[in-house]
Amino acid sequence: MRTRGTKYWSWVDPQLHCRTHEEELSDGTTLDIQARLSRTGATQMFIGVYSPSGRPIKEEAYEKRLGETITRALAIGVERARVIASKQRKAA
Repeated sequence: MRTRGTKYWSWVDPQLHCRTHEEELSDGTTLDIQARLSRTGATQMFIGVYSPSGRPIKEEAYEKRLGETITRALAIGVERARVIASKQRKAA
């Protein structure tokens, strides 16, 4: 079961529609990337990387992704999450 950190809880807004990408890596690490439009039309993004036990390894939230569409922000977020997970595996 995933345990959300403070970054997620300060970013989440159940009234806004998000596009999401979830992925489980071979070692059990999970990636959760979400992108949405804010109420003012800004593209926003959340990146979460979680250990196999569900503990947050790293969470990042971006309030404005200037010049990016939701699709582009989601793709960038997936790549960023994979880099974070890769560095975490090398450090372990």
